Amino acid sequence: MVGHIPAEDRQVRLLLDSGRFAAAGEAFDELVAAGSNHVDAEWNRATVLVHRASLAWRLERIPLALELLAEGWTELDVDRPVGSAAAHTISMLGYLLETIGHRGPALELMALAVQIARDADDPGALAHCLCREGNTRVFRAVTRPAVASAEQFAKARDLFDESQSLARPGQVKRSALAGYARALAGLGEWETAEQAAKEALALGRAADDWFTSSVANWVLAVVRRSRGYLEEARTYASRALDAAETIRDTMLMMQFSRDLAAICEALCDPVGEAAALRRTVAASRTAVDVLQEGLGQALEQRRVAVQAQRMALAAREAALRDPLTGLTNRLGLERRAPVLLEHTAALGRIPWLVLIDVDWFKDVNDMAGHTAGDVVLQEVAHLLRRECRADDLICRWAGDEFVVLLVDGSEESRDAGPVVAERIRAAVHSHDWRLVLGQITKEPTVSIGVAAGPANLEHLFAAADIALYRAKRAGRNRVEIDRSRPTAESPTTG
Repeated sequence: MVGHIPAEDRQVRLLLDSGRFAAAGEAFDELVAAGSNHVDAEWNRATVLVHRASLAWRLERIPLALELLAEGWTELDVDRPVGSAAAHTISMLGYLLETIGHRGPALELMALAVQIARDADDPGALAHCLCREGNTRVFRAVTRPAVASAEQFAKARDLFDESQSLARPGQVKRSALAGYARALAGLGEWETAEQAAKEALALGRAADDWFTSSVANWVLAVVRRSRGYLEEARTYASRALDAAETIRDTMLMMQFSRDLAAICEALCDPVGEAAALRRTVAASRTAVDVLQEGLGQALEQRRVAVQAQRMALAAREAALRDPLTGLTNRLGLERRAPVLLEHTAALGRIPWLVLIDVDWFKDVNDMAGHTAGDVVLQEVAHLLRRECRADDLICRWAGDEFVVLLVDGSEESRDAGPVVAERIRAAVHSHDWRLVLGQITKEPTVSIGVAAGPANLEHLFAAADIALYRAKRAGRNRVEIDRSRPTAESPTTG
C-alpha cells in the first residue's frame, strides 16, 4: 500500500507479518500516541483509519479496532467511491469484516473495491484488492466446501493470477503466488500447485514473510496428502501451523491445526493427532479469549461513556434547577416554556401563568435572619408542589418570586389559573409558620397575578406582572387576574 498510508503504519504491519509482536505493539502505541483517530491531512483519512483498525485487531486491541473501523467506514463516501484510495479502503474494510466474522457484506465490498481499482487504472491498488478477494474466496471454499467450493477456487485462481501479473516484487506478489497455489490445489492441479507453492515458500523465507511461508507450507501439505505421502504432508502441515502461530493468525491456526490432525489420524498417529487437536482448541480458545477480552474492554468503555453521559446530563439539569428550592430556575423556564406553550396551543387549550410574590419577605429576613428566609422560600416551594399538578411547570423566578405555568390540556383549563392561584394563596395563608419563624409579628403570605394566553411567555409574564402589582397595591394576600381576559373567577382576598 505504498503511497496510501504513512510509512509508520506500514512499519507496524511489516513487524506483524514477521511475527515481531512486541515491537509491533510498541510501534503502534507510538503511532496512536497523538490520538488513535488523528490522521495528517496529506493522507486519505478513511484509508488510514481502516488500516489502523486492521492493525489494532491483529494486536488484539478489539474495542479500538471496532472504533477505528466504524469511524473509517463513516469517513468513506460509499455512495460514489472513486480512486485508488477508496479502492484500498473498501477492500481492507471487507477483509477486516471477513476476519471478525461479519461475512455478509465482506465479499461484496471486496468485489466492489476491485472494480473501483480497475476504474482508477492503478495496477498496484488493483493487485492488493485482487489478492484480498482471492484469499477470502479460498478460505470460504476450504471452510465451507459444500457451498460451490470449486467455483470459489476457480474465481480465486483467476484473481491471484491477475494480481501477480500486476504487483511489483514484494509482499503482495508473494501472497498472491501462495494463494494461487492453494486455489490450484483446490482445483486438483497438483503439479502446478506444488511448483507455485515451492516458489512462494522460497520467496517468503527470504523476506521473513511468515504469512506467505505458512500458506505455501499448507499448500505443500495438501498436495502431499492428495498423493498419499502422509509423512511429508504431516511435516509441511506442522511447519504451516508453526508459522501461523508465529504471526498469531487465528484463522490460519485453526485451519492448519485441523488439517494436521486429519493427517495424523490417517497416519494412525494418535499422539500427533491429539497434539494437533490441542492446538486447534488453543487457537479456538485464543479467539474466544480475545473476543471476551475485547467485549470486556468495550463494556468498560461503554460504562465509562454512560457515566460521563449521566454526569453531563446531571450538570445540564443542575444548570436549570434552583439549588435552594429544587424548582426549575429562570433559565429552565425560558427554555421549556415555549415548547409547553406551543403544545397547549396546538391542543386548543388556554395556557395560564401564575406569578407569585411572597409578602413581607424583607421583614422575615430582617427579623428572623436570612437562614430563616431561605427556609420560608423552601416551604413556599413545598406548598406550590402540593397545590399544583404534576404537569405544571413550577419555577423560582428570582428572589421571593415564583412562577407556575399551567399547560394542562383538560377542558377545565379555561378557569384553571384563578382556581390554582387561590389554592396556593390559601395554602400559604393557612400554613403554620411557627416552626420556621417562631413568634414574629407578620407571617408571610403571597400576592398573586394571573394571566391567560396568548401562547407567548413574555406577553403572559407582562400581563401577570401587572395583575400582581394590583394585588400588592390592594393590600397583599390577594389573587388578581389580568383584566384583558375576563374569566369566571373574580379577584379574591384573604
